[in-house]
Amino acid sequence: MSDTELDAAKADARMLMRAERAAVVAGDAPLKLIENFPLELATLSPVAGYWPVGSEIDGRPLLAALAKAGRVVALPRMETRAGPARFLAWRSGEALTADAFGVPAPPPTGADLAPRLILVPLLAFDRAGHRLGQGGGHYDRIISLYRAHGCVAVGLAYAEQEMGLTPHGAHDAHLDWVITPKEAIRCGRGDGLRGTSLI
Repeated sequence: MSDTELDAAKADARMLMRAERAAVVAGDAPLKLIENFPLELATLSPVAGYWPVGSEIDGRPLLAALAKAGRVVALPRMETRAGPARFLAWRSGEALTADAFGVPAPPPTGADLAPRLILVPLLAFDRAGHRLGQGGGHYDRIISLYRAHGCVAVGLAYAEQEMGLTPHGAHDAHLDWVITPKEAIRCGRGDGLRGTSLI
Protein backbone atom coordinates (compact mmCIF):
# COMPACT_ATOMS: atom_id res chain seq x y z
CA MET A 1 0.00 0.00 0.00
CA SER A 2 1.41 3.41 -0.97
CA ASP A 3 1.63 6.29 1.49
CA THR A 4 -1.25 8.00 -0.35
CA GLU A 5 -3.41 4.89 -0.12
CA LEU A 6 -2.54 4.45 3.55
CA ASP A 7 -3.43 8.07 4.32
CA ALA A 8 -6.78 7.62 2.55
CA ALA A 9 -7.50 4.38 4.44
CA LYS A 10 -6.70 6.06 7.75
CA ALA A 11 -8.91 9.05 6.92
CA ASP A 12 -11.83 6.75 6.09
CA ALA A 13 -11.28 4.72 9.26
CA ARG A 14 -11.08 7.87 11.40
CA MET A 15 -14.39 9.12 10.07
CA LEU A 16 -16.05 5.76 10.72
CA MET A 17 -14.57 5.22 14.18
CA ARG A 18 -15.19 8.78 15.42
CA ALA A 19 -18.88 8.14 14.77
CA GLU A 20 -18.65 4.67 16.34
CA ARG A 21 -16.99 5.99 19.49
CA ALA A 22 -19.35 8.96 19.81
CA ALA A 23 -22.35 6.61 19.68
CA VAL A 24 -21.21 4.60 22.71
CA VAL A 25 -23.09 5.20 25.95
CA ALA A 26 -20.33 5.36 28.55
CA GLY A 27 -22.37 4.23 31.57
CA ASP A 28 -20.07 2.47 34.04
CA ALA A 29 -17.36 1.86 31.42
CA PRO A 30 -14.67 3.82 33.33
CA LEU A 31 -15.18 1.60 36.38
CA LYS A 32 -15.05 -1.54 34.23
CA LEU A 33 -11.57 -0.47 33.10
CA ILE A 34 -10.49 -0.78 36.74
CA GLU A 35 -12.04 -4.24 37.07
CA ASN A 36 -10.22 -5.49 33.95
CA PHE A 37 -6.84 -3.87 34.63
CA PRO A 38 -4.23 -6.66 35.00
CA LEU A 39 -2.21 -6.88 38.20
CA GLU A 40 1.07 -7.10 36.26
CA LEU A 41 0.40 -3.64 34.84
CA ALA A 42 -0.82 -2.19 38.13
CA THR A 43 2.64 -2.67 39.65
CA LEU A 44 4.29 -0.23 37.23
CA SER A 45 5.05 3.37 38.23
CA PRO A 46 5.09 6.21 37.27
CA VAL A 47 1.87 5.94 35.26
CA ALA A 48 1.13 8.50 32.55
CA GLY A 49 -2.55 9.03 31.90
CA TYR A 50 -4.48 11.52 29.79
CA TRP A 51 -7.29 14.01 30.25
CA PRO A 52 -10.22 12.76 28.13
CA VAL A 53 -11.28 14.97 25.23
CA GLY A 54 -14.58 14.64 23.41
CA SER A 55 -15.81 11.05 23.38
CA GLU A 56 -12.55 9.44 24.56
CA ILE A 57 -13.11 6.85 27.27
CA ASP A 58 -12.46 8.36 30.70
CA GLY A 59 -9.42 6.80 32.32
CA ARG A 60 -9.40 9.16 35.31
CA PRO A 61 -11.08 6.70 37.71
CA LEU A 62 -8.39 4.16 36.79
CA LEU A 63 -5.70 6.77 37.47
CA ALA A 64 -7.29 7.49 40.84
CA ALA A 65 -7.32 3.78 41.70
CA LEU A 66 -3.67 3.43 40.72
CA ALA A 67 -2.76 6.50 42.80
CA LYS A 68 -4.66 5.04 45.76
CA ALA A 69 -2.60 1.86 45.31
CA GLY A 70 0.58 3.96 45.69
CA ARG A 71 1.51 4.58 42.07
CA VAL A 72 2.86 7.96 40.97
CA VAL A 73 0.58 9.53 38.34
CA ALA A 74 1.48 11.96 35.56
CA LEU A 75 -0.44 13.80 32.85
CA PRO A 76 0.94 15.04 29.52
CA ARG A 77 1.51 18.68 28.72
CA MET A 78 2.10 19.86 25.16
CA GLU A 79 4.07 23.11 25.29
CA THR A 80 3.66 23.56 21.51
CA ARG A 81 1.33 21.90 19.02
CA ALA A 82 4.35 20.19 17.44
CA GLY A 83 5.42 18.69 20.78
CA PRO A 84 7.13 16.90 22.34
CA ALA A 85 4.95 16.14 25.34
CA ARG A 86 6.20 16.47 28.90
CA PHE A 87 4.79 14.14 31.54
CA LEU A 88 4.28 16.07 34.77
CA ALA A 89 3.41 14.69 38.18
CA TRP A 90 -0.24 15.23 39.14
CA ARG A 91 -2.52 14.39 42.05
CA SER A 92 -6.29 14.48 41.89
CA GLY A 93 -7.57 17.90 42.91
CA GLU A 94 -4.42 19.77 41.92
CA ALA A 95 -4.92 22.75 39.62
CA LEU A 96 -4.60 22.25 35.86
CA THR A 97 -3.98 24.80 33.11
CA ALA A 98 -4.60 24.59 29.37
CA ASP A 99 -1.72 23.33 27.23
CA ALA A 100 -1.03 24.20 23.58
CA PHE A 101 -4.11 22.22 22.49
CA GLY A 102 -6.33 23.67 25.22
CA VAL A 103 -6.32 20.36 27.11
CA PRO A 104 -6.15 20.55 30.93
CA ALA A 105 -2.59 19.72 32.02
CA PRO A 106 -0.38 20.22 35.06
CA PRO A 107 1.34 23.63 35.14
CA PRO A 108 4.70 23.76 33.34
CA THR A 109 6.50 24.24 36.65
CA GLY A 110 5.64 20.67 37.72
CA ALA A 111 8.11 17.82 38.11
CA ASP A 112 8.95 15.90 34.91
CA LEU A 113 8.56 12.13 35.12
CA ALA A 114 9.67 9.26 32.88
CA PRO A 115 6.65 6.90 32.82
CA ARG A 116 6.98 3.11 32.99
CA LEU A 117 3.35 2.76 31.88
CA ILE A 118 1.52 5.01 29.41
CA LEU A 119 -2.28 4.96 29.12
CA VAL A 120 -3.12 5.92 25.55
CA PRO A 121 -6.37 7.28 24.05
CA LEU A 122 -7.35 6.09 20.58
CA LEU A 123 -9.98 6.02 17.86
CA ALA A 124 -9.53 2.37 16.88
CA PHE A 125 -7.39 -0.68 17.69
CA ASP A 126 -6.90 -4.26 16.63
CA ARG A 127 -5.66 -7.27 18.57
CA ALA A 128 -2.21 -7.07 17.02
CA GLY A 129 -1.75 -3.74 18.85
CA HIS A 130 -2.17 -1.39 15.92
CA ARG A 131 -3.71 1.90 16.99
CA LEU A 132 -5.48 4.62 15.05
CA GLY A 133 -5.17 8.05 16.65
CA GLN A 134 -6.17 11.55 15.64
CA GLY A 135 -3.43 11.78 13.02
CA GLY A 136 -0.87 14.07 14.65
CA GLY A 137 1.57 11.27 15.45
CA HIS A 138 2.10 12.54 19.01
CA TYR A 139 1.57 9.20 20.74
CA ASP A 140 3.59 7.34 18.10
CA ARG A 141 6.55 9.53 19.02
CA ILE A 142 5.86 9.30 22.75
CA ILE A 143 5.56 5.50 22.73
CA SER A 144 8.68 5.06 20.61
CA LEU A 145 10.70 7.36 22.88
CA TYR A 146 9.73 5.75 26.19
CA ARG A 147 9.59 2.16 24.92
CA ALA A 148 13.36 2.39 24.43
CA HIS A 149 13.49 2.66 28.25
CA GLY A 150 11.17 -0.28 28.89
CA CYS A 151 7.86 1.59 29.06
CA VAL A 152 4.62 -0.34 28.42
CA ALA A 153 1.92 1.25 26.20
CA VAL A 154 -1.69 0.46 27.11
CA GLY A 155 -4.62 1.66 25.02
CA LEU A 156 -7.91 2.47 26.76
CA ALA A 157 -11.00 2.04 24.59
CA TYR A 158 -14.57 0.90 24.31
CA ALA A 159 -14.97 -2.60 22.86
CA GLU A 160 -16.85 -0.99 19.96
CA GLN A 161 -13.61 0.66 18.83
CA GLU A 162 -12.04 -2.65 17.79
CA MET A 163 -11.36 -3.21 14.09
CA GLY A 164 -10.36 -6.44 12.39
CA LEU A 165 -7.29 -4.68 11.03
CA THR A 166 -6.45 -1.06 11.78
CA PRO A 167 -4.73 0.80 8.91
CA HIS A 168 -1.09 1.23 9.92
CA GLY A 169 2.34 2.02 8.56
CA ALA A 170 5.91 1.23 9.51
CA HIS A 171 6.26 4.32 11.74
CA ASP A 172 3.05 3.76 13.73
CA ALA A 173 3.88 2.63 17.27
CA HIS A 174 2.01 -0.44 18.46
CA LEU A 175 0.32 -1.04 21.79
CA ASP A 176 1.32 -3.75 24.26
CA TRP A 177 -2.17 -4.03 25.76
CA VAL A 178 -5.67 -2.67 25.21
CA ILE A 179 -8.08 -2.47 28.14
CA THR A 180 -11.81 -2.21 27.41
CA PRO A 181 -14.84 -2.40 29.72
CA LYS A 182 -15.17 -6.04 28.59
CA GLU A 183 -11.63 -7.41 28.73
CA ALA A 184 -7.87 -6.92 28.87
CA ILE A 185 -6.20 -7.77 25.55
CA ARG A 186 -2.52 -8.65 25.44
CA CYS A 187 -1.74 -7.44 21.94
CA GLY A 188 -0.12 -9.73 19.44
CA ARG A 189 -1.52 -12.83 21.13
CA GLY A 190 -5.17 -12.13 20.43
CA ASP A 191 -6.27 -13.35 23.82
CA GLY A 192 -8.59 -11.47 26.11
CA LEU A 193 -8.60 -11.72 29.88
CA ARG A 194 -11.60 -11.01 32.07
CA GLY A 195 -11.72 -10.23 35.76
CA THR A 196 -7.92 -10.24 36.17
CA SER A 197 -7.81 -7.18 38.38
CA LEU A 198 -6.02 -5.94 40.89
CA ILE A 199 -6.82 -2.64 42.51
